[in-house]
Amino acid sequence: MQGEALDAILSSPLNRGLAADIALRLRIAIVHGYFGPGERLREEALAKSLGVSRGPVREALSQLEREGLVVIQRNRGTFVARLTREDAEEIYSLRRVLERLAVQRVIRRAAPAQFAAMRQIVETMNAYTARGITEQEAAELDVQFHELLYQASDHKRLYDCWVNLRRQIHILLLSRNVANADFRIITGSAHEIILDALEERDETRAIELIEDHLRGSYERVIGSMNDQIAISSQ
Repeated sequence: MQGEALDAILSSPLNRGLAADIALRLRIAIVHGYFGPGERLREEALAKSLGVSRGPVREALSQLEREGLVVIQRNRGTFVARLTREDAEEIYSLRRVLERLAVQRVIRRAAPAQFAAMRQIVETMNAYTARGITEQEAAELDVQFHELLYQASDHKRLYDCWVNLRRQIHILLLSRNVANADFRIITGSAHEIILDALEERDETRAIELIEDHLRGSYERVIGSMNDQIAISSQ
C-alpha cells in the first residue's frame, strides 16, 4: 500500500516548472515518511519513475538541499537528511521564541473565523483519533494547526520564519510519532486546551500550554534519538 501511494505521488502530472514540480513531489514523499532519514535518493531511479531526464531531478534535489531536507555528498549521492540532536535543539529553542510571540499576537488580533478554522483542525484530530489516527495524519494535522496559528498572528516576517522551519518540524513530528505511540491519545486534546485558552484570550495560560506542548514534543524526539543511539551501539 505504501509503495502504491509513493508511486501515485511520483507519477502525478507535472504541470508547473519541471524542477519545481519534482521538488514538490519529492518534498511530499519525504515529509510523509515514504523516504526515511538517511535513505539514498538515486537520480536515475527517480527520473525513471517521473518519466523525465536526470537534469530536472538534479535541480530539484539541489532545491531540497537548500531547504535542509536532503544532503548531497560528493561522489556518494543524495540522502534524505537525518536531523541530529543539535538540529532538534536549534529548532526547539527557536520555535519557543517564535510561538510565544505568535500566541501573544493571536490573542490580541485573531478574528472569530480564524479560531473557527483552528477548531475545525482540532475536531478532525479528534475524529481521526476515534477511528485510529496514523503517524502521518497526526504530524500533518499538527503542522496545519500551527500554520493557522502563525497566519492568525498577522505578522509577515514571523510567518516567514515559521515557513522556513515548517518542513523540518514536520519531519521531527513524524519521527516523534513513530517512536512514541502516545500521540494517538494526546494529539487532539493537547491542541484543544491550547485553543480554549486562545479563544478565552488568556495570554498567560496560552503561553504556558504552548511551551509545555513544545517541550513535551522535543523531549520525546530527543528520547527517540537516544534510543536509536543505544540500539546502534549494541
